[in-house]
Amino acid sequence: MKITDIKTFVVKGGHRNWVFCKVETDDGVHGWGEGTLERHEFAVESGIKVLAERLIGNDPTQIERNWQIMYRHGFWRGGVVMGSAMAAIDIALWDLTGKLYNLPIYKMLGGEVRDRVRAYTHAGDLRGGWDQVEKGFSAYKTGGWDNTKIAFHEKDVVDDLYEKIKAMRDYLGPKPLIMIDNHGRSRPSVAIRQMEAVQEFDITFFEEPVPPDNLDAMEQIRNSGVRMDIATGERLFFRYGFRDILHRRLTDVIQPDIAHTGGISEIKRIASMAEIEYIKFAPHNPNGPIASAASMHVCATVPNFLILETARDMPWNDKVQTTPLVIKDGYFELPTAPGLGTDLDEDVLRSRPLTPRDSEQSGNAGENHGSWNAEDGSPADV
Repeated sequence: MKITDIKTFVVKGGHRNWVFCKVETDDGVHGWGEGTLERHEFAVESGIKVLAERLIGNDPTQIERNWQIMYRHGFWRGGVVMGSAMAAIDIALWDLTGKLYNLPIYKMLGGEVRDRVRAYTHAGDLRGGWDQVEKGFSAYKTGGWDNTKIAFHEKDVVDDLYEKIKAMRDYLGPKPLIMIDNHGRSRPSVAIRQMEAVQEFDITFFEEPVPPDNLDAMEQIRNSGVRMDIATGERLFFRYGFRDILHRRLTDVIQPDIAHTGGISEIKRIASMAEIEYIKFAPHNPNGPIASAASMHVCATVPNFLILETARDMPWNDKVQTTPLVIKDGYFELPTAPGLGTDLDEDVLRSRPLTPRDSEQSGNAGENHGSWNAEDGSPADV
């Protein structure tokens, strides 16, 4: 069996855009992958096409060999764009191989260690966003800054967060999990004050308290004395990008994104690295249906798994799938079908093509191409 083609599909999913690839073979078996990267969809598509040139004619079931070719044979390694392109193809190869051998991916990864995979979804800010509560989830994540404001005002962030989380806990009651994503917007001292302000509300983790570029800043958070778990990792790539933060134990929860960090093959290795440091694994996953399925398969097999993110604000998520994944009582049910357990409808994908103009104006790009402005008008972190 040989790879004959790797096709790309850049799709408007509604609120977010998706990048899919389909690996085809001379035996007619195919696999689907996803490398969604918001605001950089066409860069990833180009990356997939570059990598495809190295793989056409190869045996698709030699997944690790193909992964190493993609990573090593281009000389320039790493980065989120090529990491996302690699992820799309790697996921597709696992899906294809599972279909060939009639096994779900989690069986090929050593088998499940749990019967179902717990998930959390997103809750909005103070002025609403409780619609997901009625859909059976028992875990929710919200932002650390009030995104209803036109600009970020650092002086208000601590009080805003306290009021938001108090209202959220009052509404949900004591049992559901609450997580906070700070998107790396704060300086260390501000992040510490934010965490101290909401400590009473039993927060499961505080995500990206500071930008991901400086581990010494993370160490400042770690040594502050705040009694709250820290999470980070969505903007770290490949196992080499996770090495220092894991070995220095600067986080309690690691959050690699399967669609950005080299796919199933690499995220499984990162989870194992975290396991030996007694760090929990909670993949970042505000992505489309294929990345969600791939993440779920990995999570089913990882001993140190905590919880999996899923975004439910995409109306086309189920419509593009032939067999949508099932979430019941806040848990993904493990599929028994081979490969990912779901497939994509190409006719639906082709009915929603993304253009560069669409990408600029889409909801996930946001106003000013995703930028926020500080009080003086200077660009601030998204």
